[in-house]
Amino acid sequence: MDLNLDTLKREILSYLESRDFAVFRSAPGTLDGTQMVLWDAENYPDYQMFLEAAAKVGVKLILFATREFSEEDTSELLEQVEELNLDREEQRGYQSRLRDLRAYEGQICSLELAFNHDSRLYVYELRPDWFEEFLTIEDEIAANMAEDDLDEGDSLGGYFSKN
Repeated sequence: MDLNLDTLKREILSYLESRDFAVFRSAPGTLDGTQMVLWDAENYPDYQMFLEAAAKVGVKLILFATREFSEEDTSELLEQVEELNLDREEQRGYQSRLRDLRAYEGQICSLELAFNHDSRLYVYELRPDWFEEFLTIEDEIAANMAEDDLDEGDSLGGYFSKN
C-alpha cells in the first residue's frame, strides 16, 4: 500500500494523546530480536483496532517509532552497485531504480507501534510500497555481494592439508 506516513504519524500521535496512552518514542528498528507478535496490517490496516486491543488488555504505554528515508540510504546502495561484478545493463537497472527512489528522501518510510503484554511485544508496522521496493533492491544487492565474495574465495589461498 502506498501510504503517506507523514500524515498518519500526526494522526496517530493525536489519537494516542486523546486516549490517554503514554507514548514512549523508541528508535526505529530496535524491536528486532525480541519475542514479537506482528499485527496483520495488510488485512487490518486500521491502527485504531491495534490500539483498542492494547487498551482492552490494560496497556497504557505504547512504543512509537518512525524512520525517515535519507539520501544516505540510496547513496550507499549506489556505491555498492558500482563495486559489484554486474554487466552494464544490470548495473544501469539498479542505478535507475535507486535514482527513482530519491524522490522519497525526507519522507517517513517506516512507522512502528508496539506494546508489551505477557512478555511479548505486539507490533503494528507500516511501510509504503516504495520502501518495500527499496528493501527488495537492498536484498538483491546484498545477495550479489555475497555471490561475489564466494566467487573470490574459491581458492584455498595456498593452504593445504598435509594429512
